[in-house]
Amino acid sequence: MSKAFESMMRGAEEALRHAEGQDIGTTHKIMIPDHDVRKIRLKTGLSQSQFADSIGVTKSSLQNWEQGKRKPLGAARVLLALLDRDPEIVQKMLR
Repeated sequence: MSKAFESMMRGAEEALRHAEGQDIGTTHKIMIPDHDVRKIRLKTGLSQSQFADSIGVTKSSLQNWEQGKRKPLGAARVLLALLDRDPEIVQKMLR
């Protein structure tokens, strides 16, 4: 058998095990703490509108986070955690 065929067969077998609910690998969970969104924004030196635009959310979403009415979820939490460590990370990565 060719290496390509063997690789496809392994992939198909993994997909089948996954579809049957079997564990097919290691899962890593990373705990992301809640962050003070306003504090993070102020570290960047951006206005609410500028900050919201820079992370791809609406200004109203940002305001709700800053006022504690809602909490950022998923990728937004990760991005905020990165910005808390390095307020210029978005500009650095997108240059």
